[in-house]
Amino acid sequence: MRNYNCVVCIKQVPDTKKVTGEAMKADGTINRAALPAIFNPEDKCALEAALSVKERYGGTVSVVTMGLPAATAVLREALMCGADKAYLVTDRRAAGSDTLATSYILSQAVKKLSPDLVFCGRQAIDGDTAQTGPQIAEKLDFASVSDLEALELDGDTAIATRDIGTGVEKDRVKLPALFTVTEKFGVLRPYEMRRVMKYKHAEPEVFDCDAIGCDAGRCGFAGSPTSVNRIESVVLAGGAFKEVAPTDDGIRNLVRELIADHTIG
Repeated sequence: MRNYNCVVCIKQVPDTKKVTGEAMKADGTINRAALPAIFNPEDKCALEAALSVKERYGGTVSVVTMGLPAATAVLREALMCGADKAYLVTDRRAAGSDTLATSYILSQAVKKLSPDLVFCGRQAIDGDTAQTGPQIAEKLDFASVSDLEALELDGDTAIATRDIGTGVEKDRVKLPALFTVTEKFGVLRPYEMRRVMKYKHAEPEVFDCDAIGCDAGRCGFAGSPTSVNRIESVVLAGGAFKEVAPTDDGIRNLVRELIADHTIG
């Protein structure tokens, strides 16, 4: 058993399925108080990837989040599912951080934990940028593999299977490395009841920006060049449609029509 040190970056996010007109502040940032907070879905997949490494190869799983003290809730969820340690980075100077500043702050926290493998969800539902994970890897000078579907480890080498849209690709990378994970890896296992009882009131180890060696000029608004104009809830309305019979003749007729109006061919 190699006993790999795994670190998972997770995030407490507003439930974007419940966006209202109060979802945005005047300064262009999300009004998190106006929306219920949840565990970012793809971060759960990242946690499952780390827990599977722990099961198969041995080691520990630490979870890290940046946010307000209320983000302790998702750290407790992670502990209930099998994580060993939890860390919260919270500091007023981190407020308003875009992906550039967030990835810098998280990279400083991750560096402090000296991981072999780092896992992140591909993207967070409150931004959908898919930038933070790769930016953390860049700042740490780690190999980066996106859209992880499966993972094998052999000493200080990882063989990662990743989704490339038209199929899969296998990459061999040296550790330490960072992986972004989607639901194709698998869903997060349920809570263990004994861990629920043990960790329902657990408190994480707390870092501020000074504790992890951050340059204040690279944190929060000071380190965030991104400017958000507005947030809108877009509802797609249904239009006209044509029903196609699920028969060979139905398909042939559809193809003829598509060729006739130059949609295909």
